[in-house]
Amino acid sequence: MDVHEDQNIYPNSTRQEQIEKSLRKKFKKDIFSRFTKAIVEYELVEEGDKIAVCISGGKDSMCMAKLFQELKKHDKFPFELVFLVMDPGYNDKNRRMIESNAALMGIPVEIFETRIFDAVDNIDKSPCYLCARMRRGYLYRRARELGCNKIALGHHFDDVIETVLMGMLYSGQYQSMMPKLHSTNFPGMELIRPMYLVREADVERWRDYNGLTFLRCACRFTEAQEKTASERSAVEGDSKRLETKRLIAELKKTNPFVEANLFKATQNVVLNKVLGYKLHGEAHSFLEDY
Repeated sequence: MDVHEDQNIYPNSTRQEQIEKSLRKKFKKDIFSRFTKAIVEYELVEEGDKIAVCISGGKDSMCMAKLFQELKKHDKFPFELVFLVMDPGYNDKNRRMIESNAALMGIPVEIFETRIFDAVDNIDKSPCYLCARMRRGYLYRRARELGCNKIALGHHFDDVIETVLMGMLYSGQYQSMMPKLHSTNFPGMELIRPMYLVREADVERWRDYNGLTFLRCACRFTEAQEKTASERSAVEGDSKRLETKRLIAELKKTNPFVEANLFKATQNVVLNKVLGYKLHGEAHSFLEDY
């Protein structure tokens, strides 16, 4: 059943109601239940929390915002939400898309502006790493000003396993993207990832089912690189994450469990079968306990 058929069955319902209903019904098992499972399993939301739900304008963070609204309706214990949008220097078209999507979906966003794009504009190579670090710092700072003790980011299951494999292939280290972290620069603040168990393909299905269009990467670097098809191809070829995503897809053709196994491996590290490891930045060798 597509969104148009859904509209015929519920002629008096609004788009917002249809989007919310799809999370409660059609996508309950694949998205909402996995969202709540991560929250319970990793203890991401606690009584008295005030959480800044960070929205970039992409499909994952927008979906996360709606999931948090649905969770709030259950009201099993008191917690507060702020839907925080940082504008790092979007062009007018992208800014309007975020605002119109938020209005359509009934998300009361709090928008604040920074000049991050200007700050990273003159970096020769991809400024993505610096941009991401600066974004996080600004989000922590603004969230703290609003009285929040946590920020929520929209990283999903696929981000987790891709990060694990990328670290091994390109950085020579094994580490996972954690479901929650204490901030080192903002004491008392935490970062949580409640989409941790949600698959990207399911978020895409939810988006398409509801006929929604979201931002992809809206930075100036990406815009400059996407002027022609050949330039887009070059950018994609240079993307280590996309390269890793393609590798996982290729491996899946012969091993349908490869994604699940990559995730499972993060919980099954056999310490007496590794040459060395780091704990709180301190290196250790298997020889210490040999």
